[in-house]
Amino acid sequence: MSAAPGRKAVAIGGGTGLPQVLRCLLDLGYEPTAVVTMADDGGSSGMLRRDLGILPPGDIRNCLVALSEDEHSAIAQVFQYRFADGEGLAGHALGNLILAALADITGGFANAVSAAGAALGVRGRVLPSTLEDIALHGVDRAGTEVFGQARLAVNEEAVDRVFLQPENPHAYPPVIDAIREADVIIIGPGSLYTSLIPNFLIEGVAEAVRRSSATRIYVCNVANLRGETHGLDAADHVRALVDHGLKGALDVAIVHVPSDRVCDDGRAVEPVGVSDEVLERIRALGVSPVTADLADEDQPSHHSRAALARALEGVL
Repeated sequence: MSAAPGRKAVAIGGGTGLPQVLRCLLDLGYEPTAVVTMADDGGSSGMLRRDLGILPPGDIRNCLVALSEDEHSAIAQVFQYRFADGEGLAGHALGNLILAALADITGGFANAVSAAGAALGVRGRVLPSTLEDIALHGVDRAGTEVFGQARLAVNEEAVDRVFLQPENPHAYPPVIDAIREADVIIIGPGSLYTSLIPNFLIEGVAEAVRRSSATRIYVCNVANLRGETHGLDAADHVRALVDHGLKGALDVAIVHVPSDRVCDDGRAVEPVGVSDEVLERIRALGVSPVTADLADEDQPSHHSRAALARALEGVL
């Protein structure tokens, strides 16, 4: 599978979905740029934010490894190594600590990302969506305000809307430039309210996507997240993006055709609902739906990389 040489792609998101898309874009012959959310405040990233005052490195780390010359190389494995024990070390990924050290050595987080990318032999670019210290908050569908990305991600009630504090933080300028130059823009897959939408609350990002002449694709999750998106169908996912700044900014939505409820590590998986009525509601939002069987056989709540690459190739 290959695309025309020199074709530029921007993938926007965070979490585990963004690295999958980046590898697909490499396989399809694109020059990828990752635009990564800076709203993460849980786990190792959250601890480093609180302890060192740096931007969250976890999603950046995962994207750097995904774009590395060999994601299974020794240095890539070192970046992904997570300490299981040790006072002050347990739970930290070594790559997060390396990025924190590089931020101090090089004088800034953006410089640290560039230096880590050079060490890993990254093909393409990894960009934080903003260099400002932001916090994600939201309101769930019961009307309760929830403070913090990590709390929103595990909230028992589905999320209704999210916002940043401070409001309208400035985008990292290379992000806007990359979107303007892109031939294709891919949003998702990833946690809808806590990985995807925060990027479009950054000043100028949603507008740049709206103004872009690129093919703009949303890759919907194959399964809902317990709490955050519980009960939402594919049209609800698209509507959430539209309501958070992307009206008129999406051309295609790639959605999984769900099978019967399946099991993932012994737990029930709730597929994101798709039906003729749901597809019609997506079209009513000005977005063309494309359906495919996208779930990974071993992890049915995640995308199969091969299936996702085929779907993207078909659209592009």
